[in-house]
Amino acid sequence: MGSAKRNFSIQDGNLQKTPITTSVTRTYSDIDCTFEASPTGGIYKKTDAAAVLQSVKNLLMTNHGELPYRPYYGANLYDLLFSLSTDLEVEDVSANISYALEKFEPRARIQNIRSLVNPDGNSLDVTIVFEVVNTQKVVTLNLNIARTR
Repeated sequence: MGSAKRNFSIQDGNLQKTPITTSVTRTYSDIDCTFEASPTGGIYKKTDAAAVLQSVKNLLMTNHGELPYRPYYGANLYDLLFSLSTDLEVEDVSANISYALEKFEPRARIQNIRSLVNPDGNSLDVTIVFEVVNTQKVVTLNLNIARTR
């Protein structure tokens, strides 16, 4: 009975006692997209910055309408390369990437986006620097997207 009174007095505002503060560390993990078998019989997984990097890369390589029931998921970069417009603008690429990452990947905080459009080669080179949230890791992703038709 004495401990119950003590618990209620703490909850009612006994400010002389110091509060208990806890922090939760979060580990990001994902399945490795290579689906290689590990020696233990399972498949490999990616953790922390590698998991977020893989997710960002998959997001950037996905066009709108490719994922069932999520018609606006992805950065839609391939569609930009196949657009009827002959002048692909760097600002359009950066805007698509920023929107996709802010909307669908909250674990990545963008620091810098650089894109280079190569109209003769029908390709796009993108470099994204982002910080993985809840870690102090800064990751750089270099991605080349090219038309194949």
